[in-house]
Amino acid sequence: MILHQVHSKSIVCAMWLLGLLILCPGVPQAREAAKADDKTVARVAVIPFQKVLPEETSSTVQCPICGSVNSSGVIFEGAEKIVEEMATDHLRDYKGVEILPAEKAAGVYRRVSTSLLKQSLLQVFLETGRELKADVLMAGFVYRCRERVGYDYSAERPAAVAFEIHLISVSDGRTLWRGTFDKTQKSLMEDVFQVSSFFRGGGKWLTARQLTKLGVDQIFKTFPGFER
Repeated sequence: MILHQVHSKSIVCAMWLLGLLILCPGVPQAREAAKADDKTVARVAVIPFQKVLPEETSSTVQCPICGSVNSSGVIFEGAEKIVEEMATDHLRDYKGVEILPAEKAAGVYRRVSTSLLKQSLLQVFLETGRELKADVLMAGFVYRCRERVGYDYSAERPAAVAFEIHLISVSDGRTLWRGTFDKTQKSLMEDVFQVSSFFRGGGKWLTARQLTKLGVDQIFKTFPGFER
């Protein structure tokens, strides 16, 4: 009698499970989706890139984060935004990364920088990252961005660009990666060793934007990346 009851309960249980699978065909897929969600994703906040201008008597500037010394010069309006957009586009090529909305990151940064006026820029960056619940920050500084004077094949003055990009860990403030670019385009007559970069630019005098893109592409070749 007892065995008969146990056997009956087993049959009822099996039928219930079968019915669940028939009525809810998405259950196995849901489990697979949950497994996929377990993959590590780095949340990246892009801090608005900034111009760094020299003192009146100086021709160099220091990186506000690491203190590196860089050549400075004229920076045309909006140059920092151009570098930021190009660098962000590169990050989008990598798997395992979620780029937080730029407007949200910029808004939190403005508020935090106003409330922490006496703190270092790095501390402001890190507090911004914590509020955004980011894992990594991308920050950049433009030291020089001078436009070309002339045309593609005849320039009175070449474009000149210098910038630096950092990826920073929010948890401990370490710089995970740093890329720098500093170049004034020269003709082959001036510097034959620049033949490769000259022809990467199409064998012509580049605009500041074109030279910036060449630089961003070049430094991201050294970026170890997330899973790509």
